Amino acid sequence: MHVGKKSLVAIAAAVVVAAVVGVAASASDGSKPPRLEFLGQAIVPTGTTFAGTTIGGLSSITYDRARGVFYSLSDDQSQINPARFYTLQVDLSDGHLDNGDVHFTGVTTLLAPNGQPYAPASLDPEGLTLAKSGELVVTSEGIAARGISPWVRRYALDGAFLGDLPVPDAFQPTSPTHGVRQNLAFEAAAVAPNGRHLFVGMEGALVQDGPPATLSNGSPSRILRYNLATGRLDAQYVYLTDPIVEPPVPPTAFAVSGLVELLPFNDEFMISMERSFSVGAPGTGNTITLDYVAFPGADDVDGLDSVAGVLGSIRTAEKEPLLDLRTLGIPLDNVEGMTVGPDLPDGRRSLVLVSDNNFAATQFTQFLLFALD
Repeated sequence: MHVGKKSLVAIAAAVVVAAVVGVAASASDGSKPPRLEFLGQAIVPTGTTFAGTTIGGLSSITYDRARGVFYSLSDDQSQINPARFYTLQVDLSDGHLDNGDVHFTGVTTLLAPNGQPYAPASLDPEGLTLAKSGELVVTSEGIAARGISPWVRRYALDGAFLGDLPVPDAFQPTSPTHGVRQNLAFEAAAVAPNGRHLFVGMEGALVQDGPPATLSNGSPSRILRYNLATGRLDAQYVYLTDPIVEPPVPPTAFAVSGLVELLPFNDEFMISMERSFSVGAPGTGNTITLDYVAFPGADDVDGLDSVAGVLGSIRTAEKEPLLDLRTLGIPLDNVEGMTVGPDLPDGRRSLVLVSDNNFAATQFTQFLLFALD
């Protein structure tokens, strides 16, 4: 049984955090962790507006290399403005990210299957990624408290609905004991660079799979793999999240921990992002960590309505710590989005992260830049 951060014998590497944050040199096939170097941040204050909309809730980000722009999804449930994504340009010409380098250049409304903007509180958009076809894939966590199902949908760049990808019955919130939990569903979405597969990650466990993360235990979330050529779900893997990092203050206050983003190098190796938040914890209460994840040897649990009874015997995805963003020495907001961006002046790829400010006056939208070796 593979649980927690079990050592990856074939790809073990020591984490080094200094002026350069990194691990062992990466391999071209993604079978070894990459090196990361922090290159600055840019802050967009809460309340900033663009084209008649309030910028905020940026829960995911993806890069369109052909057009040289980023797209970032707002998790607004069509309650402040209609569900939407933004087009951005980020100036990395000096190899560093500073305030003023992020420019919002467009906003696009997502249309429901009926061709109209989504009605208020009818979705919870969280994941966004760009397929090689030029289409976007958007995920909604659903709203379990109201019996609204999660979905995975294809979109044109103009916001037009193109079709649904299948979501198994196991994820449907049909009762308090079955399906996705409120705010712990389809948080992560990313297409592998080869364009063959889409990965969609659950923030936490399905109700029937196990409990959400606690201070002492992680949660058995699922990562779904879709074949984009066929439009079918072809695998599911169990990914064990970390426990909640800091106890909330007071102890009965809100705290959460889970998987919020994925960055595949190919169909077998990727970076995951986990976010832990506790009310009253030191600083902003946010702990953001990156892990290196390997799927070779992990069991495919597609077809299982529940893994609770077999969790002790199945092989889960393996994780190796890559970076705890607290070591950067800067205040961290609710960072949830991650994408590989354009090449930096020195030839390395950029890695751009973004935070979801929850439209809260006490928070901010934060962009972070790393060099990805």
